[in-house]
This record gives sequence, C-alpha cells and structure tokens, in this order.
Amino acid sequence: MEVIETEISGVVVIAPRIFRDDRGYFFESYSQKEFDALVGKIRFVQDNESSSRYGVIRGLHFQKPPCCQSKLVRVIKGTVLDVAVDIRRGSPTFGQHVAVELSGENHRQFFIPRGFAHGFSVLSDEAVFQYKSDNFYTPSSEGAIAWDDPDLGIDWRIPAGKAILSGKDRCHPRLRDADWLFSYGEDLYGE
Repeated sequence: MEVIETEISGVVVIAPRIFRDDRGYFFESYSQKEFDALVGKIRFVQDNESSSRYGVIRGLHFQKPPCCQSKLVRVIKGTVLDVAVDIRRGSPTFGQHVAVELSGENHRQFFIPRGFAHGFSVLSDEAVFQYKSDNFYTPSSEGAIAWDDPDLGIDWRIPAGKAILSGKDRCHPRLRDADWLFSYGEDLYGE
C-alpha cells in the first residue's frame, strides 16, 4: 500500500496496490503489519458500515477521552467526500480540515487520528461506507461540531437545500462555541 501525506500531520490517505486481470481485481484492504510499519501501531476493535443516499451529511463527530477513536474509513460502493477537522486547541492546524474523495472505484482509505472530528457527504445516488475504529462506540462520550460552521469553510459539494441530516446533526455547536475539545500535545493514545 502507498501512504499519501495530507496538509495535516497524521491524517493520511492510503492507496492499495490493485491487481487487475480479465477476471476482475484483487487488493489487500488491510494488513496490520503494513499499517503498523507505515502509519503507526493502532489496534482496531470495531468495524462499522452504513448505507446512505445522495445528499446525506453525517458529522462532524468525535468521542471524548477515555473513549476517543482513530478511524480508518473506506467506501465499498458509490462516492463520498470524507472530512477530518483538527479540533486540538493549540495545534498549528486547529480548525483546519482535510477533505478526500473516497469511492468504490478508487479503493482509497482515509486515516483520521484521535483529536479530530470526522464527517462525510454522499455524492453518488447511494454509498456504502465502512470504517474501523480503535475504541468502542460509547454514547456517553459523544461529541460533535456543526457540519456547516462557516469558520471551517468546508465545501461538502452538496447544495445547502439538498443536505439531508439527522436531527442531532442539525444542532451541534460551532467550533468556537464547543464546550469540550482536545488539547494539542495531550497523549490521546495513553503511551
């Protein structure tokens, strides 16, 4: 696999080596050994999958310590715009984001470390989205910031009138008004 660095340290895109022939294709979607060597020693404990239709925006979500999560995300079918936002107060990239198009065609994965909010928008008629997390989902540790916070400047590539959101995702605070965020330099992995 190839690791592609982004503008924010630690947030990376992973492109697999794809072997194609007249039968179709094959690729290794995950190897703990390669991931450890190229990205870091993260132990994933939970896999999740969602299906969504065009215009759905999910996010921007995170979990607070001690239940914070790293995620490794990919799309099996369709196309999404996946977004990671640095929400570590004091970070040189605080409030900045990385947006990556993931699809069932490009087979790319996106690694979002702890300390970031995560979300995605569905750009195709339907998308099947999968992700690994390195901590179990814990409802009492949920945190989120507004997907449409103008200070973040995220272009979700969905017209505002076509955005489909959950009730919860309609009322998260802007980053500047969030009552809880991570601190830059804090050891989020307990090492």
